[in-house]
Amino acid sequence: MGRFTKFLILALVACSAEAALRPEQLAVIINDADPNSVAVGEYYIERRGIPAENVVRARFAYDKPVLSSAAFKRVYDDVRVRTPKSIQAYALTWTNPIRVNCMSITTAFAMGYGTRHCAKGCRAIAPSPYFNSHSQHPYSDHNIRPTMSIAARTVENAKRVIDRGVQSDGRHPQAAAYFVITTDAARNSRSPAFHAAKRELGRAIPITIAHANAIRDRFDIMFYFTGATHVPHLDSIGFLPGAMADHLTSAGGRLMNSPQMSALRWLEAGATGSYGTVVEPCNFPQKFPNPAIAMAHYLAGDTLVEAYWKSVVWPGQGIFIGEPLARPYAVSTGVEPGDTGATEHE
Repeated sequence: MGRFTKFLILALVACSAEAALRPEQLAVIINDADPNSVAVGEYYIERRGIPAENVVRARFAYDKPVLSSAAFKRVYDDVRVRTPKSIQAYALTWTNPIRVNCMSITTAFAMGYGTRHCAKGCRAIAPSPYFNSHSQHPYSDHNIRPTMSIAARTVENAKRVIDRGVQSDGRHPQAAAYFVITTDAARNSRSPAFHAAKRELGRAIPITIAHANAIRDRFDIMFYFTGATHVPHLDSIGFLPGAMADHLTSAGGRLMNSPQMSALRWLEAGATGSYGTVVEPCNFPQKFPNPAIAMAHYLAGDTLVEAYWKSVVWPGQGIFIGEPLARPYAVSTGVEPGDTGATEHE
């Protein structure tokens, strides 16, 4: 049995055994200094029925992408004190800041600030004990609260992302997954996971592995993973509610002023969740979502924030964005452990 097979079987067994994250287990953090954060937070609370006691308000600068570690510590300490112990995950409601010094804002809230999550140059960083975990209670089990930012350029864009997440719940759509292997070899470091996903999950969802710059004229997309610095044809495809999509590149997590394509473009094109790195990660696949593992957890019933977080070995430099509670596969897809995928046709 291969390494990926073991990972995927673990995911399917675990997710089918227990319920996924619920609204009462999610805390929403609002920056009262940022009018957009307030508007997005209040809309999300209403749409998802978040209990009032789960709303934590803070106040800090939002005009720059980087928050100092000292400023973050003041905010984080206050948030932790006011977070109910039953909370297992966080939703942030802003677009800036995206990082705390050298690490992403979502990992800082999830795991606390620490230089072990940072690296200068091509180096490993601290692993997440939540990676491919069977835990449905990450804070209780691992002292981690997986965090996702409901980030957007405008409040209306954020509302559309939230609405798609809510609409996705339990729909079990006729959906497909698309993996694109580009001509840029440095950004194809995830391609082994593409093949693993097709082997293990090909009977649960149609999977296409394309050797191209991008896909086009496809309107059944639940998963789209690639490595292009700028992904063309986003206006010619259609994402289903709950879709996750990302690209393995250096600066996708620099949401507002990236020299490459911002991860926000995926959400603006119709995806419900995405991921990007906020500082140079090199092309370590461990610093990006493993598509096979993300899909296995999502198809087995995890929420978006759970499935995405469980798919990243070293999350310190990456920001998770989207609607955390999206759950299109709220009931098992029928995938059974050992029910491997069809043969690969690329």
